[in-house]
Amino acid sequence: MEVMVAIGMFAIISVAVGWILIHSVRSTDIIWEQLATQNDGRAAVQQFVDDVRRAETSSIGSYPISDASSTSFVFYANVDNDNSREKVRFWIDGTDLKKGVIQPSGNPLNYDGEESVITIAESVVNIAKGIALFEYYDNTYPVTSTPLTVPDALTDIRIIRMQLELEKDPTATPVPLHVEAVVNIRNLKDN
Repeated sequence: MEVMVAIGMFAIISVAVGWILIHSVRSTDIIWEQLATQNDGRAAVQQFVDDVRRAETSSIGSYPISDASSTSFVFYANVDNDNSREKVRFWIDGTDLKKGVIQPSGNPLNYDGEESVITIAESVVNIAKGIALFEYYDNTYPVTSTPLTVPDALTDIRIIRMQLELEKDPTATPVPLHVEAVVNIRNLKDN
């Protein structure tokens, strides 16, 4: 009888320990995944901020901002430290945040060449959640916190707010990771 009680207690303890181990491994996986997502988000936002701060008149004399919407932003900047300014585009493609760069070429110069595209963030859920990736403001920000209507106001844009929502596994995480940055275009400052 004592042997049966001991075996029963051992079985209960074994099941409890097994359950704890399984759930701790799952929790650890979720934590590591969230940390990786957080790093990806920070890197993507930092790359956007660094590039947008360099925005300036194109190599052919075009205005620094070419196009702006809630899911894409196109501008001219020298992002590769050569003598020319490239046409740079950030946009959402499905659940990926992508960056495209076109080098000016030809005689006379133009931006009709092939676009070099890289993915800078994955698992972007802005479109699914109905959250604008980009919002645009004039020089009265933050006093006026109402975004500009684009593309009507391209020449009024001075500040861009990027909100990146990342979620690798919607079934495992309670809410998407929110990464945000506000960047002022240095070469368009009014003061």
